[in-house]
Amino acid sequence: MITLPGLIDPHVHLREPGATHKEDWDTGTQAALAGGFTTVLAMPNTRPPVTDAPSLDLALSAARQKARCDYAQFLGAGPDNTQAPAELAWRTAGLKMYLDQTYGPLRLDEMSVWMAHFSNWPRELPIVAHAESRTLAAVMLMAALFDRPLHVAHVSLREEILLIRAAKERGLKITCEVAPHHLFLTQEDIPHLGGGRGEVRPRLASAADRHALWDNLAVIDCFATDHAPHTLAEKDGDNPPPGFPGLETALPLLLTAVAEKRLSLDDLVLRMSTNPRRIFNLPEQPETWVEVDPQEKWEIRARDSYTRCAWTPFEGWQVRGRVRRVVLRGETVMQDGKVLASPGSGRNIRA
Repeated sequence: MITLPGLIDPHVHLREPGATHKEDWDTGTQAALAGGFTTVLAMPNTRPPVTDAPSLDLALSAARQKARCDYAQFLGAGPDNTQAPAELAWRTAGLKMYLDQTYGPLRLDEMSVWMAHFSNWPRELPIVAHAESRTLAAVMLMAALFDRPLHVAHVSLREEILLIRAAKERGLKITCEVAPHHLFLTQEDIPHLGGGRGEVRPRLASAADRHALWDNLAVIDCFATDHAPHTLAEKDGDNPPPGFPGLETALPLLLTAVAEKRLSLDDLVLRMSTNPRRIFNLPEQPETWVEVDPQEKWEIRARDSYTRCAWTPFEGWQVRGRVRRVVLRGETVMQDGKVLASPGSGRNIRA
């Protein structure tokens, strides 16, 4: 048995408010604890999107009643809330800017709006960008012009990781994350997954792109699940929404990579606890840890999961390493697959 610090997922979609048939703060944070995560940062592209005080209050009210692990809620950048910092920023995980296609209505195309957000958002709180390829280059330039840190979500392409590497080498304040599905799946897996079940943003890329991510592991600051649940009926429908669940599969997939010597346990802890805490300025969780059996081999099965969407793109995968116990602030909150934390016991880390 090995002991890890409580893991942090800086990129989850918990679908509340507005789409609780897919997930809510209760089921999503149960999935988080089952996967070894003691803190999650929730994205704002809900229905309604979290862009103002009423929508933020709505999301945080649900979290206060239901969350079983610690949490914070991102604010979505929009054309009408560039002055939000004075009122709302310190209640949030940070600002999320959607600059490419995503699930929901928050995409920003006008660069003057980007500039207003970069100018007004408090420097002590992170800005996270969903930006791909040329849009990534543009927002990195804007971060350099305003001389402020930028965190890039779910990097998936060789050209993106090389661009971020070059920016870091030149001293730009850029950090980035990679999702496990971009480390372990490629576009060649889509026929096996089946049509809409392979839909995700950013899209699954080529084997060469995946190799580039592994080859540039030193450039990657965080592993983030981008947990984005949709029901199978939606994924198998005529207009499948993009996104994969990931909270319960990330750690076993990465522990398997540790067993295969593709990364070290220190690499894993750095990217799933140390760096997210630093980048997002998160408080320490006293008396919090995760106990893992690194030798146990098992098969991923959706029927054993807590996520409400009840499927996984990793169905049937053989993995090595299972979470046995999670302790949060001295209390056992998950033991041998059973979540013991009560609804509402999680804390808002920005409260």
